[in-house]
Amino acid sequence: MKTESLFQPLKLGRHILKNRVVLPPLTRSRSTQPGNIANELMATYYQQRAGAGFMISEGTQIEPRGQGYAWTPGIYTQEQIQGWRKVTDAVHREGNIIFAQLWHVGRVSHTSLQPNGAAPIAPSAIAADNVKVFIETGPGAGALAEPSPPRALSTAEVKELVQLYAQAARNALAAGFDGVEIHCANGYLVNQFISQHTNQRDDEYGGSLHNRLRFLREVVTAVAAVVGADCVGVRFAPLFASTTEDRVYMGLLEDDPHTTYLEAVQVLEDIGIAYLSVAEADWDNAPELPADFRSAVRRTFSGRIIYAGRYTAERGVKTLDAGLGDLIAFGRPFIANPDLPQRIANGWPLNLVDPATMYGGTAQGYIDYPVYSE
Repeated sequence: MKTESLFQPLKLGRHILKNRVVLPPLTRSRSTQPGNIANELMATYYQQRAGAGFMISEGTQIEPRGQGYAWTPGIYTQEQIQGWRKVTDAVHREGNIIFAQLWHVGRVSHTSLQPNGAAPIAPSAIAADNVKVFIETGPGAGALAEPSPPRALSTAEVKELVQLYAQAARNALAAGFDGVEIHCANGYLVNQFISQHTNQRDDEYGGSLHNRLRFLREVVTAVAAVVGADCVGVRFAPLFASTTEDRVYMGLLEDDPHTTYLEAVQVLEDIGIAYLSVAEADWDNAPELPADFRSAVRRTFSGRIIYAGRYTAERGVKTLDAGLGDLIAFGRPFIANPDLPQRIANGWPLNLVDPATMYGGTAQGYIDYPVYSE
């Protein structure tokens, strides 16, 4: 198989990438406790994978209420900023570029993870379904629980959250990141504002699609004002159902996902951000994105487009050669293969990922996956 398309350099905003292979945001729950602080173990993990053309950190919560899983790192304290500096320094020593993914889970959390055991926050007081969260706070594999019922944010609190995203972007720069990606996918806070099923507000942030996109618009604008639009990316995970069984994913499958997400993409185009990351459904038998939607996204958005979700090298090359995307992200293959770009380029076999060590734990299943040796 010819893989040359994956190894062409590319301009992304103000950065020049050495190839089109992306390390996407991958939650691994290895931060130091207490404090949810990035550490030397994490720095080693990212440095091992610096053969990627572009790297995005695992989701890092922008404030204490933004946490939905045990041991995930934050970016709102000085200790967390200093911890992330270890990661960015390690990546920069390899000559690579890394963005921070700014994350707020909204309603997908549990009272045991919230300050003072409070209810999680959300656009509307509607509980998340079809999802579990890790709630154990000590070392180990974690205990799964149903998310706690959330409370609805006031209009003033929504506006304060916009500023918390802007502050997290400042913190990311202080931590040495080269830019930021805003997590607007997978049923988390920004996605909850976009969705007609989780946003039943009657203020300026609810009702019409234009109003449901207001929070996205304000957050991206505020973050771009801090870091520059050419150093901002946004991740979406549009879901299109192929059967009735596919119609629930945290309750967030829109009645008209084509219109909803093309309008959202137009918001990003108007702001002029560097890239859009499209995370496709990655479970077995998940519906694929319709071809007309992919084409419409390409016509609407003039920045770079990253695709992720069950991608093989062959499928990635086809997407690049068809002109639908500019970069391809590989999640589980990058977890198990720190030298993934070299393996793809040379046609070497891949290590398989160990599901038991995905979340939480030690160096095992994290930094001990072997590089290829003939």
